[in-house]
Amino acid sequence: MPRASVLAIGNEVVQGRVLNTNAQYLGRRLTLLGYDVVLSASVPDRMELIVEILRIATDRFSSDLIVTTGGLGPTYDDITSEALSKYLGEEHVVNEEALEMVRQKYVARGLGLTPERIKMAMMPKSAKPIPNPIGTAPGILVKKGNKLFVSLPGVPSEMQAIWEQSIEPMLRNASQVRISEVTITVKGVMESVAARIVNKIVKEKPKIYVKTQPKGIELGSPVLDIYI
Repeated sequence: MPRASVLAIGNEVVQGRVLNTNAQYLGRRLTLLGYDVVLSASVPDRMELIVEILRIATDRFSSDLIVTTGGLGPTYDDITSEALSKYLGEEHVVNEEALEMVRQKYVARGLGLTPERIKMAMMPKSAKPIPNPIGTAPGILVKKGNKLFVSLPGVPSEMQAIWEQSIEPMLRNASQVRISEVTITVKGVMESVAARIVNKIVKEKPKIYVKTQPKGIELGSPVLDIYI
């Protein structure tokens, strides 16, 4: 099973000012695509930390797919693309295809390019830009050896639009893995009792993942969601 890491980048995430719904969304989508999500982490807008978390995801966690969200905008602290270039050891350049994507967005509003807007078209030299159907900053796709890097905007609506229109279809077409899932809600059974049955099942069927999530009170009114 291929392994994936999800990295949320931004001071607003680690400081708790923004709820990291991107990680939840991507974790579920990747799992249903057949990926083993081995790392989900948040880091601030600091070059050395972004480079380090990319290294951890690829080397220590042996991820085949690394997805980042955030840090692709026009402001000084949007440095994800530059950090990715630095980690990959590539030149950080203006991608002409990405620049045209950005230009068209602003021309449609009667606006021209500025250094800040051009910044959103900068990415690693070998990168392929991914169209952003909602916002202005293109996503970034880089294939390096057997690793795939995907950088997406942090705005959830933009991230989801790019993912659903461009990234997920590509991954689904490339994958031979199919995941089936069911949720059973059980009332009146304590988790400590259900644990004996779950433990027996996973020993007999090691390829099946079973997870119990208590929703009620163990010694009061127990309610369990069982994910299989």
